[in-house]
Amino acid sequence: MMCVTALQPVEPVRLDRDQLEVLYRQLGPVGADKVVNHALEELAALLAQVPVDYRSGKLEQAASGAKALAAVAQQVGMTTLARVARDASCLAKGHDGAALGAVVARLERIGDRSLVAVWDLADLSL
Repeated sequence: MMCVTALQPVEPVRLDRDQLEVLYRQLGPVGADKVVNHALEELAALLAQVPVDYRSGKLEQAASGAKALAAVAQQVGMTTLARVARDASCLAKGHDGAALGAVVARLERIGDRSLVAVWDLADLSL
């Protein structure tokens, strides 16, 4: 008799609240809100496109999309997402398909949770 266990990885996301506070101090509430909202839109688009590029074998596009994703995520304090995106970018340039597949799946999980976390944090008064 074979027993199969479905694993559902759950990993906390880390946000650098200080990075968001710097944005709000430098740009003011209205300017920072615009930057954060634009960043979240860009992140959502990249989070949708990188897995598509990976699954269709467009690894150069996946690598550049993940690199762009890392830069935007870092800008708004999404440290975990930025790290995972950098990992995906590096792996997309290599030849380890299994590792890349695992990291892209992790990128999707972390990405979704990071977007929600920043929206929730931005709703609080910084």
